[in-house]
Amino acid sequence: MELGSLLTPAVISADPDAPLGLVAALMKDHNIGAVVIAEKRRPVGIVTDRDLALALGANGHSLNTPASEIMSRHVLAIPESTDLFAATRFLREKGVRRLPIVDADDRLVGMVTLDDLLVILGREMGNIAEGIRTEVHVR
Repeated sequence: MELGSLLTPAVISADPDAPLGLVAALMKDHNIGAVVIAEKRRPVGIVTDRDLALALGANGHSLNTPASEIMSRHVLAIPESTDLFAATRFLREKGVRRLPIVDADDRLVGMVTLDDLLVILGREMGNIAEGIRTEVHVR
């Protein structure tokens, strides 16, 4: 199963010059923990809720600070053709919770999170358990 066929393509992004206040509002309005920073639909950074908390609370940035000043610049992204198990391994190996999904032209098409994968794999485990339960009742 490829990621592109499993996940909704809704991903919230902002420009590098977007103020942190806007980034925070996007997170609140969409109930998300990260905003991809993109230029011409290509991911160039990511701002997480932790990044915001540290920037505003501990590092003295203001709500007007551009996202580019605090974003993580080395964005790991994964192709939409990646299968579910490869994505799970990649997240684990890289020690990240969220990955932008890109198309063949490196344009942002979605986001995959550990939570997304847990829901998908949990649903599949439920299907397996139901199949086993059905088989046991037939015997």
